[in-house]
Amino acid sequence: MGKTRQQSDKQRAEQVDPRAGASAVTPSTGLAADCVEALRLAVGREPDAATAYERYLALATAIRGRQLGAWLDTESRRRQAGTKRVHYLSLEFLVGRSLQNAVLNLDLEDAARDGVHALGVVLEDLYEAEHDAALGNGGLGRLAACFLDALATQGYPAVGHGIRYEYGMFRQEIRDGAQVERPDNWLYRGNPWELSRPDERVQVHFGGHVEYATDAGGGLSVRWLPAASLWAVPYITLVPGWRNGVSNPLVLWEAVSGDDFNLAYFNDGDYIRAVEDQARDETISKVLYPGDASAAGKALRLKQQYFFVAAALARILNEHLAEGGAPATLPERVAIHLNDTHPVVAVPELMRLLLDVHGLGWDAAWDITTRTFAYTNHTLMPEALERWDVGLFGSLLPRHLDLCNEINRRFLDEVARRWPGDAGRIERLSIFEGFGADQRIRMANLAIVGSHSVNGVAELHSALLKRDLFSDFHTLWPDKLRNVTNGVTQRRWLRQANPALARLITDAIGERWVTDLEALAELAPLADDAAFREAWWDIKRLNVRVLAHQLAAAAGGPASVPSGVPTGAPAGAPKGVALDPDSLFDVQVKRIHEYKRQLMNLLRVLAQYLRIKDAPNGDWTPRTVLMAGKAAPGYWAAKQIIRLACDIGRCIDTDPQVRPWLRLVFVPNYGVSLAERIFPASDLSEQISTAGTEASGTGNMKFALNGALTIGTLDGANIEIAEAVGRENIFIFGLTEPEVAALRNSGYRPRDFYEGNAELRRVLDLVASGALSPGDPDRYAGLVHELLAYDPYLVLADFADYLEAQDAAADCFRDPQRWTAMAIRNVAAMGRFSSDRSVRDYAEGIWGMAPLT
Repeated sequence: MGKTRQQSDKQRAEQVDPRAGASAVTPSTGLAADCVEALRLAVGREPDAATAYERYLALATAIRGRQLGAWLDTESRRRQAGTKRVHYLSLEFLVGRSLQNAVLNLDLEDAARDGVHALGVVLEDLYEAEHDAALGNGGLGRLAACFLDALATQGYPAVGHGIRYEYGMFRQEIRDGAQVERPDNWLYRGNPWELSRPDERVQVHFGGHVEYATDAGGGLSVRWLPAASLWAVPYITLVPGWRNGVSNPLVLWEAVSGDDFNLAYFNDGDYIRAVEDQARDETISKVLYPGDASAAGKALRLKQQYFFVAAALARILNEHLAEGGAPATLPERVAIHLNDTHPVVAVPELMRLLLDVHGLGWDAAWDITTRTFAYTNHTLMPEALERWDVGLFGSLLPRHLDLCNEINRRFLDEVARRWPGDAGRIERLSIFEGFGADQRIRMANLAIVGSHSVNGVAELHSALLKRDLFSDFHTLWPDKLRNVTNGVTQRRWLRQANPALARLITDAIGERWVTDLEALAELAPLADDAAFREAWWDIKRLNVRVLAHQLAAAAGGPASVPSGVPTGAPAGAPKGVALDPDSLFDVQVKRIHEYKRQLMNLLRVLAQYLRIKDAPNGDWTPRTVLMAGKAAPGYWAAKQIIRLACDIGRCIDTDPQVRPWLRLVFVPNYGVSLAERIFPASDLSEQISTAGTEASGTGNMKFALNGALTIGTLDGANIEIAEAVGRENIFIFGLTEPEVAALRNSGYRPRDFYEGNAELRRVLDLVASGALSPGDPDRYAGLVHELLAYDPYLVLADFADYLEAQDAAADCFRDPQRWTAMAIRNVAAMGRFSSDRSVRDYAEGIWGMAPLT
């Protein structure tokens, strides 16, 4: 494949230049004129005086107008057909940028290019002007966004419900190797994709007390008398399907104070007190996941969850009734899906509405509730399942606490009838745990009791839910727990993110794969085609070159970007980066957490560093290790891992013997747009969690879809990926889940592995010595102590096998023909990992709904 390296930069750049387009489309008449009109009337600028961002606003406004027409048509068709609709409740929707996605999905690429030409700019420059929507943290939110795309593309009527966070989680900066959290004020310029609907606001209540009385007929009358109220204002963002005329809404709720401005305080000169109540109320939609180390932080989290759930259910019921439905027919026309435990307070909230507002009896209300809700679990870790302190819950939601008690009483009566005298089983199944002041509500148990379906998100995950985490529930309701393996949308993660590879695939097998990912199977024979392999390798190496140049340009590094290649670089890229584009790009990007074992990756990098130091003239495979991800602000170990990564990277960068062969770069502020650049450029995908800890993962799917080979454990969806691609096309290592359980049960002693492995001992001694942090020699003493004394995620137990798998990957990369054939076979086997398949599984097996015809 030397021919590729002899081509000019210009020739190679033309292969992935997004300005070249993919396939010709018919321009949409009038988009150019609409852009100019929007610039003048919506922005207030003439084309020659507008900034790049103002031109972006003009194009976004013009395209949103076309989305509105599709949405209105979709709603009209749904109402006429009486089609059931799913409402997807999630605390996160990590949608990323919207402009390019809308341009491609609406088939407007040529028209948009012509339209912005009239404004004097290039379309790709406007893509870069958009800020990522800071509406999520990681996999949970990105999965929800993929599902919205797939639902619209498959033609299923759907609504997403979440919170319109003003600041998102945080913008990550790295200062002196340490993570620093900065506000991510993504809305400071507004958001042209959303529609504000203040006239459709919903009132949400908190606190107070409950009054019980007997009505004239002798029945129980219940009144919740709240102490405080606020308004939830909906903002609607439209999600277009792929060129099918379907557009579904994502409804994000903003908290607005329910109190009028207190003029008396103002007139008395107490300006702060005049607005402090409003400011307090509106913090609910300020930040994603406020810290819960304090009582105030916990209360704010619970308020967030109830706030958007109450607003969503009020909107859902109002729409259902306005369309001629009755409370009793809700499950026939509506499915409500709970994405993890965050929205589970919806179960008692729907019961409250049916009982207290609509006057139904308990049995009828409970039947409607359980047939309406379904719940997805996303974790195998008991400590990650939400539990709310009963005192806090009752102070904010007194009526809901009463309802939870009654739900639990009736449920445990059923359990007692089935297993009389089995106090242990009753305790495990109860919605409540503990006693007195320490009593808590187990939201996962409430979700299972209140839903007709519960699913895991990968085959192993679902099996472990049945066997371990929810085994008593599975015994009680063997048909309730099922599996729906996660998926990703190929339209964003291949067609949009990797246009050159998408074009190569389309030229080879046609474009059916964009809506039917199983069509990628037709690529498999081409793994044996030398010309196709060479074209594939060319595209991968150029994607690597583009990423390397972008990182360097962001840090003021080499400016010689290939002609035609986009020059925008990720914000906050590391300084002084000059990466070898012909090296093996070895990438681990995901939330920083001990179970994801970024620490094992770093220890492996140090082992390689020491090997090169021992033999600097050895024939090493050049390798660039990229790592990115955010650590929760209060997570000490995760922040230490980031700092260690930066210290190791600095150590390597200052060593001329090692630098030609090995680089380690921590890329700050990982998000959707940065991921869209990293996945196409990655050669090796690090999916190395301890077996039995990762529910599924979707990064593993995005990497494989872009032709990166996986190095990973048999955990989460890695198992299904290995089954699909074949064990000969993936680098599997480490203990299996049963072996992990057996080792833990036998009394795991991590120090035995340290003492029995000279290379591991040398690496850990280097970290503990302070040589990596000379100004702070004890910086990593606590991290090393935790590994040697506890090592809860078996980093030391899997270390030797991990190094062996890494050596196999390095040897394989030295044979580009073999590596590329494996990459092609990986992509060819990705059909089952589309979010299109996932939502069909949900629609047909759980929600009981059909697409619009």
